[in-house]
Amino acid sequence: MGEIFPFIGDVWFWFIVGVVLLIGELLAPGIFLLWLAFAAALTGIANAFFPLDWQGELAVFAILAVALVIASWRLVRGQHRPVSDQPDLNQRQTGYVGRRTSLLQAISNGAGKVKIDDTVWDATGEDLPQGTAVIVTRVTGTTLHVEKVKSAG
Repeated sequence: MGEIFPFIGDVWFWFIVGVVLLIGELLAPGIFLLWLAFAAALTGIANAFFPLDWQGELAVFAILAVALVIASWRLVRGQHRPVSDQPDLNQRQTGYVGRRTSLLQAISNGAGKVKIDDTVWDATGEDLPQGTAVIVTRVTGTTLHVEKVKSAG
């Protein structure tokens, strides 16, 4: 392999690979290539102190790459995302729980439509005719679960 790729045995090869991977990290989303860049740089350092053949270099790189990716995964997995003071910020439909409206389209076989403000929503619940007053009891995704408003008296 040294005859085909004479640059693999060079110490600088792994540092160049590391820089190329860091540039790739800047261009691609995520932080995956960062750990491979570190593995390449560490392989270059190891090769500088303990000259290896190309098979040894690739083995060191592979072991370091796997170890660094697993270590970073465990590190990131252990971190908790901060709890938001507005967890439903991008889910406006969750604010409709308890809201009263009327059926735009009858609920038939458990599915119908309601209109709240300027938006028509899928609705589920017991079969009810169009125009029935309903209250939103819960939300699943973009579907509002509704029940018939009980009349007082």
